[in-house]
Amino acid sequence: MSVSQRLHWCFPLILLGQLGCERLAPVPAQFRSSAEIQKLPEEMQKQVREALENYCGTPAEPKLLGALESRPETLKLGRDVYMQRCWQCHGETGDGAGPAAAQLYPRPRDYRRGIFKFTSSPYGSKPRRSDLVRTVKLGVPGTSMPSFAILSEAELAAVVDYVLVLTHRGELEFQIALEAEGADELDADAVTGLAQEIVTDWNTAESTAVNPETPKPEFTSEHVTRGQQAFLTKGCSKCHGEDGRGQTLDNLESKLVDVWGHPTRAADLTSGMLHGGREPIDIYRRIYAGINGTPMPEFKTALSAEPETIWDLVSYVLYVSGRRRSRPEQIPDAGSLVAYPRSPAGGATAAGGGD
Repeated sequence: MSVSQRLHWCFPLILLGQLGCERLAPVPAQFRSSAEIQKLPEEMQKQVREALENYCGTPAEPKLLGALESRPETLKLGRDVYMQRCWQCHGETGDGAGPAAAQLYPRPRDYRRGIFKFTSSPYGSKPRRSDLVRTVKLGVPGTSMPSFAILSEAELAAVVDYVLVLTHRGELEFQIALEAEGADELDADAVTGLAQEIVTDWNTAESTAVNPETPKPEFTSEHVTRGQQAFLTKGCSKCHGEDGRGQTLDNLESKLVDVWGHPTRAADLTSGMLHGGREPIDIYRRIYAGINGTPMPEFKTALSAEPETIWDLVSYVLYVSGRRRSRPEQIPDAGSLVAYPRSPAGGATAAGGGD
């Protein structure tokens, strides 16, 4: 890692230390309304706030949308963990705009649309609860999202529940804002229907895990070689570059934007820091189902006639991601791989790009 890269990661950590990431912040009296709600007439804003409090509670008394039984103590514990360790980046309302957020790349997640990147569910679906637990517990390598394995099982479960409170509230707030625009009075039955739809979407995701269409093979150099050929011909290199370093024109000029409106870049696969995890099944799911909220598409459709190619791509990603980490034991030597010339500065030539 270069000096500039080390400084890039150190500054946010210093900033978080100054903000007191280990100190419990005061619980806000109420949730701040979104920009969409603030555009509504004052009387309608009041009705929206009352509806949101009815379904999702307040910071002092949070409610989990769709929960069959009340668990106020668990939600309050989750709120306290969140206000101690999470709000500095993700914000008090889960809008991804905490005081440290502007200094971070990628930006902290804005929970309010119910969109999460690294899931085991199909593209466009909500994450499964286990996906959120895993992200909090393990963190996201290569980003400022750390592992919170330090949390007890009770704290981990509780803070995930509170994240769900913020997520469901944000989704409902956005949908109500659309419903309220141009109306004289908020339709209570419509709000109930919107809340039920949100709960249904989340419940449905729990039974929709992406599982491989073909068994995982024991990777060999032949898989890696076929994976490289697919990488170069199926569209992967368009964003990730021919050598996997992500130094394409769109990346270098920050032309890619995520669903939250923030600049984003295709990953440098050779860094070894695969944000969604480096287990074969993790990489399979990223290729098969894409990454929600980002320009990374799903390849399920494009490779439907050759599902084994996805495992070839997985083997190639593992190969290139290990090249800087000296992990040749994962995949046997693939001597037939195309070698890419390097520029004198150590980056790739124009054909492959550099990060």
